[in-house]
Amino acid sequence: MTAYTGRCACGQVTLAMAGEPVLTRQCWCRQCRQVAGGGPANNAALRTEDVAIAGQLASHAYLAASGNTLTQWFCPSCGVHLTAQSSARPHLLTVRFGAIDEPHGLKPDTAIWTDEAPEWAVIDAEMAQFPQQPPAPPPVSAD
Repeated sequence: MTAYTGRCACGQVTLAMAGEPVLTRQCWCRQCRQVAGGGPANNAALRTEDVAIAGQLASHAYLAASGNTLTQWFCPSCGVHLTAQSSARPHLLTVRFGAIDEPHGLKPDTAIWTDEAPEWAVIDAEMAQFPQQPPAPPPVSAD
């Protein structure tokens, strides 16, 4: 059963996501702000095996401030960033909120890398906040 669907702007890459996200986050690190056009990247992390991707992807990998390698996948035709994955959490695949078809009803519950947020950033005080990399999420069960 698919819980969510998604696509890039041109529709050449589609996503089918089963189950609910393990976590939802808003990331204020410099790399995510570059990808998001200045504001935070809003992401849902799902079990890797729960995300099916159809279509050709391009990728870019770099050493993140956390010390982990972060690989980002995007559509080579329209450039929309769709997913990302940390070398520290290969069991999770992060999907950008902007790639998930509306209405999805998801919202971030945690803000991370807030130390790198610009002075004009507005971060919801109700969200859990971490100045840098948060602790790893708990193990994900197949249930």
